[in-house]
Amino acid sequence: MKIAQIAPLFERVPPRLYGGTERIVSYLTEELVRQAHEVTLFASADSVTSAQLVASTGSALRLNPTVCDPIPHHLILLEEVRQRADMFDVLHFHMDLLHFPLVRPFAHRTVTTLHGRLDLPDLEPFYRAFPEIPVVSISEDQRRPLPLANWVATVQHGLPRDLLPFDPAGEGGYLAFLGRISPEKRPDRAIEIAALAGMPLKIAAKVDRADQDYWDQIIAPMIAHHPNVEYIGEVNDGAKAAFLGRAAAFLFPIDWPEPFGLVMIEAMACGTPVIAFRRGSVPEVLEDGVSGFIVNTVEEAAAAVERARSLSRAGVRRTFEERFSVERMAADYLDVYDRLLHHRLETVPFPADAVGTGAQTVVA
Repeated sequence: MKIAQIAPLFERVPPRLYGGTERIVSYLTEELVRQAHEVTLFASADSVTSAQLVASTGSALRLNPTVCDPIPHHLILLEEVRQRADMFDVLHFHMDLLHFPLVRPFAHRTVTTLHGRLDLPDLEPFYRAFPEIPVVSISEDQRRPLPLANWVATVQHGLPRDLLPFDPAGEGGYLAFLGRISPEKRPDRAIEIAALAGMPLKIAAKVDRADQDYWDQIIAPMIAHHPNVEYIGEVNDGAKAAFLGRAAAFLFPIDWPEPFGLVMIEAMACGTPVIAFRRGSVPEVLEDGVSGFIVNTVEEAAAAVERARSLSRAGVRRTFEERFSVERMAADYLDVYDRLLHHRLETVPFPADAVGTGAQTVVA
């Protein structure tokens, strides 16, 4: 099968540091190549892949100080895709919605994984205008704000089994927070949980320009006030394995409808129990009492820290292997591709009052 994987340009594939979407694109691409599919990756030129690489920009945009506006770079990428579209059986997009007008003539050969939050008021009229574009969710909860979208599957993320080694002991004696310093990720809650539990906390996270004020005004003063908290900045994949694996538990105290939460399964791959707030995809990813604990308050999270010590780290790792391997993720996507290729479709009339015209295409 000839497959195009189209990544956003904010990070290289795979990213050097933070970057969940580009990381998943890399894992999927490499697994499809391993299974002998012909894969072309559209991404930044500094990407590292065994697939054929088509680059439209010299380096990833986020770490390029000369880039002021990402839109022109992504439009150049889409022009590269347009020129080669007839070469592929399936085109798999990972860049949300910018490509929808371009692919309309060949929408039946495309699938778009939506990696971000969908509870934004501007999105409903957009998806009403493009009812025929097949889209994939990364959790069932992600779909809730947009039931009208042309959902063809839910494919949860997966990781290579050998990416993050299992640590049976977790002897570091600290709690871990990994991700972004942002209000919706709630590192302030992580600090409060660690203080209540009487545990050291290590924070490995990036600070985007958009969140600089939150860091300066809220988080940095909290860290300064709590001697048990250490901020270590962004970590690469090599450092991530030790950071997560040595932790007694991983804290995921989110306050937003998280579409998936890749870092949860990264922690699980290391055998580290996850303590997560009941928001977004958390109940779909985490098995309460098996791979961690689902909580509703800071106090419940602090109490769960001690309970996490009783969980089998081997059992946490086993849950990862059974549910969140890259082989399972690739198999799920290949099933979607196969249904697209063989036109196992049924057309459902779209509501007459919808913006735009045409029928809604649903993969059977």
